Amino acid sequence: MSRKNQLTAPIKKLSQLTALPRFLNPATLIQRQQALKTKSRPAPAPRIDALDIPVRDTSIEQSERSALEARGQFLARQDRWEDLGREIRDYDQARAVTAGGMSKADLIANGARLDVVAPIRTALSDPGLMRQHAPRHGLRDFEQVLEDHPDDYGVALVVINAYIDAAWAWRGEGWSRDIAPDHWREFSLKMTRAGEILDRYSPFECDSPALAATRCALLAAQQSAGQRIADDYEDLIELDPANSRHMRAFGNHLLPRWFGSYQQLEIGARRAAAMTQDIWGMGGYAWTYLDALTVDPNAITLLDADFFVEAMQDILRRRPDQHTANTFAAFCAVTLRQDRFQTPDRSSAAKTLSDAFDWILRDHLREVHPLIWAMAKQGPEQNCDAPETIARDGETRALRRIAGHFDAEIRRGGRIVFDERGPRVIAPR
Repeated sequence: MSRKNQLTAPIKKLSQLTALPRFLNPATLIQRQQALKTKSRPAPAPRIDALDIPVRDTSIEQSERSALEARGQFLARQDRWEDLGREIRDYDQARAVTAGGMSKADLIANGARLDVVAPIRTALSDPGLMRQHAPRHGLRDFEQVLEDHPDDYGVALVVINAYIDAAWAWRGEGWSRDIAPDHWREFSLKMTRAGEILDRYSPFECDSPALAATRCALLAAQQSAGQRIADDYEDLIELDPANSRHMRAFGNHLLPRWFGSYQQLEIGARRAAAMTQDIWGMGGYAWTYLDALTVDPNAITLLDADFFVEAMQDILRRRPDQHTANTFAAFCAVTLRQDRFQTPDRSSAAKTLSDAFDWILRDHLREVHPLIWAMAKQGPEQNCDAPETIARDGETRALRRIAGHFDAEIRRGGRIVFDERGPRVIAPR
């Protein structure tokens, strides 16, 4: 046995000690082996029981979304299309949004088409199901509704987006080359029909961000999308600069997997910051990159990390609500610390951004929204059909990250209490 093997082999019998080198006595060897065992043990998990921070199982955002979708579904089921169209238009023209920035007009319209779209999604969710199992009568019924209300763009938004939802149900989420020809044909037909209806209405004449957003959603079926994306999204942002969701969608669609490139993403982010400076400061830069980074870590290669941090600060000064604070806290503490951001060409920028978790936690975070933390791991494109299930994971993830940040204080016996002034360390008595 080599000297190296002798030093690391386990001691089974006292007689084996005679084979050891004379300069290393048995007691020293045992101490070293115990040290190696201790070193190989994983670090203990942070003590989340030392945290005192409110956890909102159902946030204001979730409650608003559910109520608005239920309202749209109710009005459609009651055939109250005039009321439905008016409410959609009123919310749209008022730029009304939920606490998390979701368009209230979009949420009501989503609820109104749910009874038509959900059966199509269900029938096509299993690749083994036959295509004829997907219902079509609902879309035909919507065509009649549209004929009865030809001048109501609120009603038209329900029908247009029902076609878009149905189109994506047929297409699925895979690469284009993997889509069955008959499914691709259905996708194209339904997107074409959605575009035909949309062409009847002008977003600027109707003063409608919802129509402009729907125009952007149709880019997925257009061969000229790469030439149109900047113009279409800038029209949308100009109509509704206070809504961060438009910039987030813009950044995602500027990725190479969609219609752009990393260079276009960087240019688009700076352009969005300039367009919305009076509302967000430099925040448009961070909003445009946010979802793009979450789904494609290569997007960080051209990002200006210091500019992004400044943009986050501008956003949180102007929008200090807890939904926004949780969004950026989870992004810094979960998304950017994943292994995919730890490559040599990404780790430096990722660390600069993730270090912002310290001041976000100290200056802005006052409660935990579990679903946001869960989605920070999964990504914005992931299915969220079981929010209660993933929210449990999100809560655990959030509390561990926060406890880990205060690990030294907790190990000294301190308790971390959050209130409206931020986190305070309560020393042990």
